[in-house]
Amino acid sequence: MGIGVISDYEDQPLLINSHHGPYAIVTVGKVDNLEDLVEAALEKNGVHFSEMTGSEINPTQLVAHLIDQGETFPEGIEHAQEQIEGSCSILILTDEEIYAARDRWGRTPLTLGEKEGARAVTFETCALPNLGYEITRYLGPGEIVRFSQNGIEQVKAPGDRMQICAFLWVYYGYPASSYEGVNVEAVRYQCGRALARRDDVDVDLVAGIPDSGTGHAIGYANQAQVPYRRPFVKYTPTWPRSFMPQDQRVRDLVARMKLIPIPNLIDGNRLLFCEDSIVRGTQLQDIIKRIFDYGAEEVHMRPACPPLIYGCKFLNFSRSRSELDLAGRRAVHELEGGEPEDLAKYADPDGEPHCAMVEGIRTRLGLTTLRYQRLDDLIEAIGLPREKVCTYCWDGSE
Repeated sequence: MGIGVISDYEDQPLLINSHHGPYAIVTVGKVDNLEDLVEAALEKNGVHFSEMTGSEINPTQLVAHLIDQGETFPEGIEHAQEQIEGSCSILILTDEEIYAARDRWGRTPLTLGEKEGARAVTFETCALPNLGYEITRYLGPGEIVRFSQNGIEQVKAPGDRMQICAFLWVYYGYPASSYEGVNVEAVRYQCGRALARRDDVDVDLVAGIPDSGTGHAIGYANQAQVPYRRPFVKYTPTWPRSFMPQDQRVRDLVARMKLIPIPNLIDGNRLLFCEDSIVRGTQLQDIIKRIFDYGAEEVHMRPACPPLIYGCKFLNFSRSRSELDLAGRRAVHELEGGEPEDLAKYADPDGEPHCAMVEGIRTRLGLTTLRYQRLDDLIEAIGLPREKVCTYCWDGSE
């Protein structure tokens, strides 16, 4: 038996000793009330935290502390998820069993797989086929299961309400993975098609900002009947994903060094790029300048999701220090001369405030045109009922 996680920010797995005995734990999510929970824990005698991430306590150790408040692992996991504001999916490994718990609202997925003589649970279903596993089912929101030699046992039934993160399909999900039975790459093709159906611009070629923009661009090109080309290729062996580093200068360096231009495909052409999203826009601004420097006549950008105007409270796909780091929020701040009284009006794609915000982003980035995906088109591309999908970062809906 074993568990593991690819953690961008904190050390995991952690080894814990408690009244439950020795165990290992990994988590995925975001604890918004970390400081309050830590303060409450430190008020109790004998509680201390040794794992540090930068200047913060490792959230996974805090989660373990909350779990240890329960008499059993299922009780402790349920207690932890009730206390946490944000989201937290959990795997626990003991000498004899594994517990898998999906976060309360199902914002992140957990999928069960089986093959002869073995069972698995994973965030990314792409981990299963090459190892011979077949997907058996997806855990529901808040559901807890236990793996042992006797099989997989449900120890807590799922809740009724699910709010899975739509950004999984737009950006940080792996193309070969499926969540709730919906494949990432297929959704990206549909997102691109939706963008093309609402567009009327004349261009010479369509391209994606690699890698996550590629699927969107293929869908756009197929729908618009415009050639798909790769004016940038991506070199990744020595560079991480560019959103991961904490320092903006490092993020910019990674973004620049891993994208290599092909000038022959740029010079003299009108290019339309599909991008998964525009978060901060700082890296994209440099890419656009480089494209024009290589002789592009026009550069059009089509993000596959609406403008991000609310900072995510539930996941760590981006650790912006302020909501003003978001390109959309910064444009709103400039239009209003400060924080707006009514931010929701900027989420309406047919309203004048939204158009003014998009124009501000276009101007700052130096684009010929900029048109965003509509939220209803994105939800249709995903194919799940809207009430089951989290769209908070675009419309503030919880």
